[in-house]
Amino acid sequence: MPAEPAVTAAPAAWLSWAAAVAIAAFLAAAASLLTRAGRGRPLIERRPQRPVPWQGGDVVLVMLAYLQIALLAGAFLGSDPPTDQLLAANLLIVATATCLAAAWLVGRGATLADLGLSGGQLRQDAALATLGLALVLAPLLAMAAALNAWVPYEHPVVELLTGRRDPIAVGLVIATAVVAAPIGEELFFRRILQGWLEKVFADRRPGLEIVISAAAFALAHRGQGLAYLPLFPLGLVLGLLAGRTGSIVPCILLHAMFNAVSVALLLAEPAG
Repeated sequence: MPAEPAVTAAPAAWLSWAAAVAIAAFLAAAASLLTRAGRGRPLIERRPQRPVPWQGGDVVLVMLAYLQIALLAGAFLGSDPPTDQLLAANLLIVATATCLAAAWLVGRGATLADLGLSGGQLRQDAALATLGLALVLAPLLAMAAALNAWVPYEHPVVELLTGRRDPIAVGLVIATAVVAAPIGEELFFRRILQGWLEKVFADRRPGLEIVISAAAFALAHRGQGLAYLPLFPLGLVLGLLAGRTGSIVPCILLHAMFNAVSVALLLAEPAG
């Protein structure tokens, strides 16, 4: 049965205004960065930071632990579980693996600052995250839309919100995509992996650690259509933020806001 015109008109108008705002924000952010570069100022001020205390073996260990937790959860769920159970399991996997990884590294001598979680600069971190969102949102969503027309995007979040819009479903999506995923992925990719690679490439090829962590971040989303392609430049921006500040707080905020916009766009579409 075709949708009622009144149902589709509001989201279409809302999306048009949202696209205009995103484009305007991109132009303003690009102009701001070009002005800084023209004045000889760094795009992001570098903050004092020390090399992370963990080694490659620690990185491998926490990654293997994450995979083992995921395998155990998959065995418990069985084949083809309901989408809401799959999302709840993903939420539990990310939360458990993140806590265990942080506990292991703290036990190895890491501090909150080493983990990129030191406070005291939340205002600056929020400003950096907002600037980063303004810079990436319009081009990456446009790229994702073009790719989705070629190979449809697949994700449990999309599947769940296509059929359900009740508070439990929306809350589960927000907890998974806007809270757990940004915290867990930024800790694993931008701090544990990239922080170690910064030590490896510091005297040889600085900057390569950002490329590798961004590629790992993108490839971790294989199986979701072609989403990994726009996620690679997003990973580069997140990696630059982490590398210059030594903190994953602005990365978490940017990642969370980006995912929140994606969820909002899904909710703006008619169910089904």
